[in-house]
Amino acid sequence: MKIKEHLDKKNLHHAYLIEGDRGKIVPEILEFCEDLGLKTSGNPDFCHIVVDNFKIDEALNLRSMGSEKSFSLNKKIFLVCSNSFTLDAQGTLLKMFEEPKENVHFFLVTPDANSLLKTLVSRFYFISTRKDLASDLENAEKFIKMSLPKRIDFLKELLPPKKEENDEEASEVSTESNSSKALKFLNSLESVLHQQLMSKPAFDMGCFEHFFKVREFLRMPGSSAKTLMESVAMITPVL
Repeated sequence: MKIKEHLDKKNLHHAYLIEGDRGKIVPEILEFCEDLGLKTSGNPDFCHIVVDNFKIDEALNLRSMGSEKSFSLNKKIFLVCSNSFTLDAQGTLLKMFEEPKENVHFFLVTPDANSLLKTLVSRFYFISTRKDLASDLENAEKFIKMSLPKRIDFLKELLPPKKEENDEEASEVSTESNSSKALKFLNSLESVLHQQLMSKPAFDMGCFEHFFKVREFLRMPGSSAKTLMESVAMITPVL
């Protein structure tokens, strides 16, 4: 899917939420900005923010910068790329997007929109570029049939240890965090498991309650995606 198909130069929405691989999404947005006549380097009216976890401090800074007038008569654009957003940060963004400023536009890029508050997502023009949903569901179907040792091996491959990073900024642009990967897989696993268990005359809802708790912990800074997903592997019934 081409992101440009959703962008109208003459009627640009004030805020876009784009779900998918930032390594592919960002170049398209940069090209679009250049087409608008907005330089993406050395230009105070273009701001590119890249962080792994977007926290309250980043949200407050963004709100402050977004309230400032542009240095030219052109548009002012903010491109924010983050694997996750804390609840405090989302609350600040929610208030900020309730009163959009003229000629100020935001592009938020994240690998999984399911990790965001529904009320926040509703403030955006939402674009999903994910093509891996079918693959996620297929892996989830295989996962629930695996023995516990094989599930652990699967998670080791899905959530590899962090590598040493010589160029932190470059790594952040191209790498999806383990927490984000875990969240996406957990969503698929829950969907597949729910469909299969619903056909059973009686089923235990305990695993779904556990999934809910794991999902909340995965969104917290510093949480161990590997440990949390291993607990999922242990509690998920073998079907």
